[in-house]
Amino acid sequence: MDLRHLRYFLAVAEERHFGRAARRLHIVQPALSMQIRALEDEIGGALFVRTSRRVELTEAGALLVVEAQRAVAQAERAKAIVQQSLRGDIGKVRIGYAGNAILTGKTTDHLRAFRKAHPAAEIELREMPPSRQAEAVLTGEVDVGYCPAFALKVDPRLSVQPIGAWSLVVAMAEEHTLAAHRRVTPKMLAGEPLIMFPSEEAGGDVLKRLILMIGREPRRVHRADTTLSMLSLAGAGLGVALAPKPLIQVKVPRVVYRPFVAPKNVFAELLLIGRADETSGAVRAFVKLASGSSDRATSQGAPMGGTGAGLGGEAGGKRWRSPLFRRPLVTDPFLRRDF
Repeated sequence: MDLRHLRYFLAVAEERHFGRAARRLHIVQPALSMQIRALEDEIGGALFVRTSRRVELTEAGALLVVEAQRAVAQAERAKAIVQQSLRGDIGKVRIGYAGNAILTGKTTDHLRAFRKAHPAAEIELREMPPSRQAEAVLTGEVDVGYCPAFALKVDPRLSVQPIGAWSLVVAMAEEHTLAAHRRVTPKMLAGEPLIMFPSEEAGGDVLKRLILMIGREPRRVHRADTTLSMLSLAGAGLGVALAPKPLIQVKVPRVVYRPFVAPKNVFAELLLIGRADETSGAVRAFVKLASGSSDRATSQGAPMGGTGAGLGGEAGGKRWRSPLFRRPLVTDPFLRRDF
C-alpha cells in the first residue's frame, strides 16, 4: 500500500463517483478503477459498493478513510518539515565570532537579514578567540565563524568567504608620544612594544610582515585574548596595537586611536568560515546570505595587520590564497583620510 493508492482511494470516497474522481486526479477512469482494484486485492476485501448511479463505502472502506486521511496528512507534514529544513527556514545556526566582527557591523547586518528571511530558525552566538574558530567549526562546536584572516589555518574541509576589509588604526594610551601625531606611519612603530592576538600566525607571520614594514623588530610583543583585553593593555601603556578602523567605536578610558598610514595593499580582512561539506539547510542559508552581502573592490592587495586584522599568510606550511589577492573587497572610504 503506497500513498498514491491512498490518495486515489480518498478521491473516490469523497466524490462517490469514479468519473469525477478521475477528473480530479487528472487520470483516465479505467486507470483509476484498476488502481482501486489493486488496493482492494492488497487489503483482501471490497472498499466500495458500486451501483449504476453511485459508489458507496463498505464498512472496511469507511474505516480506511480515517486511517488514509491520517497517513496522507502525516506524509504531507513530513514533506513540509523537510522542505523547510532544506530551505533553512528551521534549524539552528551556531556562530562563533571575534569581538571585532561585531564592531564592523557585518555580523549584525547578517543576523538581521537572516532573521527576516528565516524567522523560525534559531541563532546562537559564541564569542571566541580567532585562533580557536577553525577548530571549533571543524569539530562541530559552532557552524560558522567570523574570523580575522590572520588566524586561519589552511584546511580543505573549510569553506572560506571574505566578507569585509577595512583600513587600520593604531590603538594606544592617550599619553603615548605617538598620540600627538595626526597619523602613524610604519617607521614610527620601530622599537614600540606591540599587542597582538596569541595565535601562531599573529605571533609569527604577521609579526614578520610588520617587521618588514617597520624596518626593525619590535621591542616586545604582548598577547591579548580578546579585543577588550588588547585595549586594556594599550590603555595601560604596555604597547600599541594595529586594529581595523571600526574599533574606534569602542570608547575605552585612556585609549586613543590614530590612522595607520600603511601601503594601500595593507588592510584588515574579515572572513566567514564554515564546513565545506555542510548539510544543514539553516547553516547553508546563512552562509549564502552572508556571502552574497559582501562588497567587491577595485584595488588589489594582500590583507595584513595585527590585532583583529586579516592576513593571507603562511598557515600549516601552506599559503592561504585570499581572493583579495585578485579581487579585494571594498575598503572603507577613510583608507587614506583622517577621521
